[in-house]
This record gives sequence, C-alpha cells and structure tokens, in this order.
Amino acid sequence: MMQILDPIQFIGLMSISALVCGALILGYPWLTARTRDRNDLASVQCAHVNPTPRVGGLGVLVATLIALLLLAPDEMRPFFSMFSLTLVPVFVAGLAEDLGWRVSAAGRLVAAALSAVAAIALLKVWIPPSGLPMLDIILAVTPLAMVITVIWATGVCHSLNLIDGVNGLAGAMGVLIAAGLSMVAFEAGAESFAVVTAALIPALFGFLIYNWPLGRIFLGDAGAYTLGHVLVWLAIGLAWHTSEVSAVALSLMFFWPVADTFLAIGRRMSSGRSIGAPDRLHYHQLVMRALLLLTHGRIGKGGANSATTVIMLPFIAAPVGAGVLFWNQPYAAALAWLGFAALFVGSYLAGIVLFRGSRWRKIARQVQYRAELRQERVLARNS
Repeated sequence: MMQILDPIQFIGLMSISALVCGALILGYPWLTARTRDRNDLASVQCAHVNPTPRVGGLGVLVATLIALLLLAPDEMRPFFSMFSLTLVPVFVAGLAEDLGWRVSAAGRLVAAALSAVAAIALLKVWIPPSGLPMLDIILAVTPLAMVITVIWATGVCHSLNLIDGVNGLAGAMGVLIAAGLSMVAFEAGAESFAVVTAALIPALFGFLIYNWPLGRIFLGDAGAYTLGHVLVWLAIGLAWHTSEVSAVALSLMFFWPVADTFLAIGRRMSSGRSIGAPDRLHYHQLVMRALLLLTHGRIGKGGANSATTVIMLPFIAAPVGAGVLFWNQPYAAALAWLGFAALFVGSYLAGIVLFRGSRWRKIARQVQYRAELRQERVLARNS
C-alpha cells in the first residue's frame, strides 16, 4: 500500500524480512544440528521434495514488530505495543513445533487461545455488534461475545496453519488479507490500522521472495499461527474502534482458510477419523493433484506445488474483495458468505467426483510412480 507507507518504509520492512529469512536459509545446516530432527518429507500432507527450514515466520515477525512498535501514529502506539505482547504464547508454541519439540495440534490451539485471551485482557476489545439482529442478541452479552471472539481468533490462527501447504499460498493470502484490511481502514479513516496492516505486506514480500516459487523456506507453525493472530486481531480492533466498519465484512477476508478448515472437519468426521488427523484432501492439495493428473506428471511435484498458488489466488482474492466492497454493509456481507460457501463446497465436490473416475486413476498410478522415482533420486543425493 504505497499511498499509506512511503517507499523507504516499504523497502525497509521488506529488506529486514528478506535479510532475516536469507540468514536462516544460510544457517539451516547449523540450526538442524542443534535442534530435534523432524522428517517433514515423510508426513502425509507433504507437498515438497527437499528438506526445508520452517522458520520463515521469524523474518515476518521481526518486520511486523517494527511496524507495531514504531510505525503506528502516536495516539495508538500504546495499543499496538500492548498487542505485540499477545504474540508470545502462539509464537513460542509454533516455534517449538518447528524446531522439533513436537507440540501437539491441541497444544498449539491452547497457545492460540491464550494469545486471544491476552488480547482481550490487555486491549479491552472483542468482536463488536455485527449489524445482524440474530447474531447481535448473543454479542450483546459481553461474556458470550468474549468467548465467541476467542473461538473465532483461535480458529483463524489454526486455519492459516492448515492452508500453509504449498509454496506461497499462506504468505500470498496474508498479503491479500492485509491489503483488504488496509483499504477498509483507509476508507473508514482509521489511519493507525491502515498503516500497520499495510506494513504487513512488505514484511510478507521479504519472505515470499524465498518461498515462491522455489520453496527455499517455509512460514512454519510459528509464522502461520502468528500471522493468523496478527491479522484476525487487527480486523477485530478495526471493527471495535470504527463503528461503521462491519465485522461480518471483515470476516469475509478470512473466508478461504476458515472454509477449508470446516471442510476438513466435516470430511474427517464423515469418515470416522479424528478431526485433528492430517490428510491430503485440502482444497489446495486437490488442485495440485489435478495439475499433476492433467499434465500426466510432466511438470513434477515441485512445479505443480508452485503453480497451485497462482491458480488459487484469484479465488482467494474474491471474498477479500467482497469484504472491501461491503465494508459497511453487514447484510450484503452475510449473503456473500453464503454464496462463496456454496461455490466452495460445490466446486470441491465436483473436483472429487471428476478425478476419482477410472481414467484418472490410471493416470494417477503413473504419476505416483514418477513421483516416487524423483523422490528416491532426491533422497539419494541428500544421503
């Protein structure tokens, strides 16, 4: 958002993030020698072919903290300084998992909830009235509004982590959401929120130059959970401090990760599996496999990985754009939620039916054979 950040601020934040991420890539051998081993290549949901550092969130975090502590206008600087303290539980839990200390999904959810509770306690903000009468009956009861806020914020954190499955997807989604929030804040006259949310864009760009298309570094759990926490609480804070901004419209910007999470829960419950069990049936994984099948595996797993993000970004951007368009229209935003949900579920089920046909199963076996040969060569080179 160059009209909100000056070029020096934009380039400076991007450079800081890029320098930290670059240093982590160069220091990866040293880092792995001093942390617990984790074999990501053997995981069910793995979409990459080489061992890769999962600590890119550090670069984004450093640039984000600079924005929170230094770039906000003076009258809101105490608010954002206090907000920076709430990042500690969710970031520490995610980083521990990234470094091989095996923090369970439940443990990371608890940490995200603790960060949400800390945000309510320190900032004295939660989801405000939505403009939808039925929902506002609940939100009018402060304890219930606080509980709903914690559940929503924790869920968004977890959903950002679940969507972080192919190169560039979570980072680019973060850019889109930050841009959307900044546009709404600018339109509503909330200068401090416009500046801080815009500052997330160069912070993420500094990471993305390594993450897409080559996948040299990943956000990791620390990066994905912390990014989710920052974005969702900036949205909540914007709606709280600017009454004309619709919280329902801002929630639209998180449509894709939230919808994918609900789809995963429903999918696992219907098959009798634990809702926390990993699988390879997220929307982005379906798109990636479709690319492999349609090209008969010629582009390879790495090429399909990066191409998936390019294909999905317009669809992810659509609800974000709707949130900007309906920023002060809660009823229109609620209808947009229903429309996007129908399109999301319908297109996913259509894809499942299409690519489970006998013709595609034969191609899938050929693609799997080629992928196994490539992975064997990679493992042989790395051994």
